[in-house]
Amino acid sequence: MGETAGSRAVSLNSHPAARTFSGTRCSVSLVLWSLVGCILMVHFYSLIPQKDKGEIRIGSSHLSVTRELEEVEEENLYLPPPRGKRSPRAVKRRGPRKPYSVVDEFLDESSELHALFFPDRKSAIDPNKRGKDSMYYYPGRLWLDTEGNPIQAHGGGILFDWRTETYYWYGENKDGPTYQAHRRAAARIDIIGVSCYSSKDLWEWTNEGIVLSGEGTNATHDLHVSNVLERPKVIYNDKSGQYVMWMHIDDANYTKASAGVAVSDSPTGPFTYLYSMRPHDFESRDMTIFKDDDGKAYLIYSSEDNSELHIGPLTDDYLNVTRVMRRILVGRHREAPALFKYEGTYYMITSGCTGWAPNRALAHAAESIMGPWETMGNPCVGGNKIFRSTTFFAQSTFVVPLPGLPGSFIFMADRWKPAELRDSRYVWLPLTVGGVADEPLEYNFGFPLWSRVSIYWHRRWRFPEEWQRTT
Repeated sequence: MGETAGSRAVSLNSHPAARTFSGTRCSVSLVLWSLVGCILMVHFYSLIPQKDKGEIRIGSSHLSVTRELEEVEEENLYLPPPRGKRSPRAVKRRGPRKPYSVVDEFLDESSELHALFFPDRKSAIDPNKRGKDSMYYYPGRLWLDTEGNPIQAHGGGILFDWRTETYYWYGENKDGPTYQAHRRAAARIDIIGVSCYSSKDLWEWTNEGIVLSGEGTNATHDLHVSNVLERPKVIYNDKSGQYVMWMHIDDANYTKASAGVAVSDSPTGPFTYLYSMRPHDFESRDMTIFKDDDGKAYLIYSSEDNSELHIGPLTDDYLNVTRVMRRILVGRHREAPALFKYEGTYYMITSGCTGWAPNRALAHAAESIMGPWETMGNPCVGGNKIFRSTTFFAQSTFVVPLPGLPGSFIFMADRWKPAELRDSRYVWLPLTVGGVADEPLEYNFGFPLWSRVSIYWHRRWRFPEEWQRTT
């Protein structure tokens, strides 16, 4: 009669029937959860064999062909001792000196390491000199065209024109003096224009001249020499029959932050400049364009003070953006986007925002080009820790697919030389897609199912002979 709530609970739990019911409930829960776990495991393992079979199929078809490209090469760097000594009074007044890093050595023309990153003309890649070095790429070496002049196509991209079965490489011509508009401004050269080079084999390049020129007299023109023209990319519009160029247009202080458009009836120009705009009414700086398999084209650009990327489809004539836009990699501060597609999946390489100084690349993937995009980690393989953390001392600009070699691409990057921008170098390296990603994805709570993107460091490499015979 005087039973409390606590005693009732004790007596209830101590009842045999209650214990049986409780045990049964636990057993049912255990069985249910075990069943769910089994279903998930069966689903997971049903996915893995399919993916593995695909990789084995791809691997068996071209593994022997691309094995050289996928070999891991290591690098040893000797860092010179710290320069000079500071007096105790200076240390007390200014604090201890920041350790001199390899990136500092890279940017310092007086450094012992500088020549390693920017070898002189004696070692230049020269298509006119046949022999043991023929068809070999040497990342970072001076690269000459068929006339024996350094190629000037920085921040560029490549168009394959099936009508002429020719590759066209467009990029910034920086063959002018480097200077600063004011003391705190970034290094720059006056706008010269966009260069175009043509090739049948992606190694021997013929200079087709400047296809879009800077403006020397009209100070209000977007292409006036005092402004900025960067990262030109060209695609062909099958409906209009025009070659359409998009580029980053800015003023010397990088406050205009716009995208410019030009057109031509020929891949070798001349291109007619149309106008610039802020796409979707947002700032646009580092950018690229991508033409999908269905003919639709997209603009991808850094925005909001480079804190995020924006992506949206172009109009059918490729001359403007539509109203549709998605923000991606928000708050990640990524730039220099380079997109490509493989087996229905979209991939992208980006760099961090550190001015002319190199930084770590990241690879991203998406089922739809409009997102969501997931980050897969650093794609760089080989070299050493410093090489991988600096994208081999370069910055992404474009990714070129290799016809006939599924999952194989060329990663194009610029090794900037801010003290003399005309002497900036090209770092072209083999990129492959294949294998399960070895880093967990950021937004996926499950197992990563994207194939890994790998950019392999090589001091010297060339395409497999099987591919060369098809070009």
